[in-house]
Amino acid sequence: MSDESFQDDVLTELGDDRLQEIAGLLGTDAAGAQEVVGSSVSALSGELRQAASEPHSADEVREAVEEATSAEPPLQGVAGFGGLVSGGLMAGVLGKLAKPAANAVAKKTGLPPATVSRAIELMVPVVLAVITKRAAGKKAGAGGLGDILGGPKK
Repeated sequence: MSDESFQDDVLTELGDDRLQEIAGLLGTDAAGAQEVVGSSVSALSGELRQAASEPHSADEVREAVEEATSAEPPLQGVAGFGGLVSGGLMAGVLGKLAKPAANAVAKKTGLPPATVSRAIELMVPVVLAVITKRAAGKKAGAGGLGDILGGPKK
């Protein structure tokens, strides 16, 4: 699987209505929104891979991936405090990575960081859903982040 496949899955999961919502937020058409979504998904997955390789965040990312690939449903309550209540640890990790990803996309596109940030906030639940769907077919602990996101591990 490649990053493009992951981006395609996110675009499919977004659907036309959410893509149009993002286009309106960005002040562009569907094609422009699609380009920003692709850049944002790429930036988020890159930030996630980077976080997985950093000593201070690797354990948190590993636990989030294990939770996503676990046959057990994610814990509610404390695990949900990371951001999106029902998303568990991965939602918290993605929430933390949204701002650096938004800054990278804003720099690349020239769009205002606050606008890109709002668009990425709309995408995070969708990215989480795609990660969860991709992880559902994996056995607990099998594979890892690279297998879920596709493409080379960094």
